[in-house]
Amino acid sequence: MSEEESNEKFTEVSSTVLRCIAVDDESLALDLLEDNIAKIPFLKLEARCRNAFEAMEYLQKSPVDLIFLDIQMPGLTGVQFLEGLTQKPMVIFVTAYQQYAIEGFNLDVVDYVLKPISFERFLKATNKALDFYKSKSSTRQQSSDTTKLEYIFIHADYSLMKIMLDDILYIEGLKDYIKIHLKTQKFPVVCRMTMKSIEEKLPSSDFLRIHKSFIVSLKKVESIRNQKIKIGENHIPLSENYAEHFYQTIGYQKQ
Repeated sequence: MSEEESNEKFTEVSSTVLRCIAVDDESLALDLLEDNIAKIPFLKLEARCRNAFEAMEYLQKSPVDLIFLDIQMPGLTGVQFLEGLTQKPMVIFVTAYQQYAIEGFNLDVVDYVLKPISFERFLKATNKALDFYKSKSSTRQQSSDTTKLEYIFIHADYSLMKIMLDDILYIEGLKDYIKIHLKTQKFPVVCRMTMKSIEEKLPSSDFLRIHKSFIVSLKKVESIRNQKIKIGENHIPLSENYAEHFYQTIGYQKQ
């Protein structure tokens, strides 16, 4: 397929622009990524990074929507870099090594593209990222609508489980798993899911991230003392990184 034919397969033009960075230790690979990104109207390349450390430094200052990430790099591999991120953007692995596909799946990457990359395959991966981004934005909008969500479904105990939102006290993150603590049962529901994924399912008007490992139901908060939030018999830590946003949300101005 020619480049002209490939261009006809762009998703419909919209105002959506995905900010992205390219991370690869090979200059030629970065050149090719930059060239392909420039051809796609909904992508904006913010930076080229020659290793994971440069990417990490950039992300600390400037968050992005999408990362094109090589895997085999000196010092820190792409997989190790991604595992270390607390706030993960969308990621497309771009690599010459097929054996890391399982790791990519477990890390919820958008796509896994093998070098050498054709423009057609690159376009397919980026359209996939755009669709995912729009779907995520739509879910957030629905969560903020006046018609409130009453429940969510999650995978637990080899089945889809219905969780009533009003039943949730708080959610605790444990690496690749979460515990959903409920007021109606003694033991939490445990499922393989990231904090980011569950956070996106919950209406932001009712649930708030207060720590990298905790999300609370605002309706269930009883008191705050010494950077601890009391919900029932539980005292949950309020991280400094989330404290300002938490107090703004509950309408309290610290003296």
